[in-house]
Amino acid sequence: MKIITVDIGKCNGCRLCELACSLRHVKEFNPAVARIQVIGFDELFCLPVTCFQCESPYCMEICPSGAITKGEAEGVRVSKEKCVGCKMCTLACPFGNIVFSLKEKAAIKCELCDGRPECVLFCPTGALDFREADTAMMYKKAALSEKIKEIYEGTAFMREKR
Repeated sequence: MKIITVDIGKCNGCRLCELACSLRHVKEFNPAVARIQVIGFDELFCLPVTCFQCESPYCMEICPSGAITKGEAEGVRVSKEKCVGCKMCTLACPFGNIVFSLKEKAAIKCELCDGRPECVLFCPTGALDFREADTAMMYKKAALSEKIKEIYEGTAFMREKR
């Protein structure tokens, strides 16, 4: 299965991913309804966050109506027809990557745009990529650990130790 990966060293915080996502799903430029959110950490770095397509999704396990399913090729999906609006999935996701849409009256999350994520297509810096999960996880961990190392080395604590 393919997932969206992030190279936080390349993200410039432009938020085009949010605009592309909202345009595809709700036909308007509205980052508040995008299935991807860019979180800024002061001026240190920006981190686009979306559904991690978990191996054992808590949102799916807790859903009383069976509206959330996971397929090998398409990832974790929400059936708007089966969703009863209880919002238990939003409480179960430890990352906050599934939300309840008042407009759609159902839970919404990134569903990878049916295998062609708009956010990845419109990312001008190449910070977002769509790749196989097995190699993606190694790439994500390496990129994140490198960024954390850079931040740590730039802290006052580390400068005092030198």
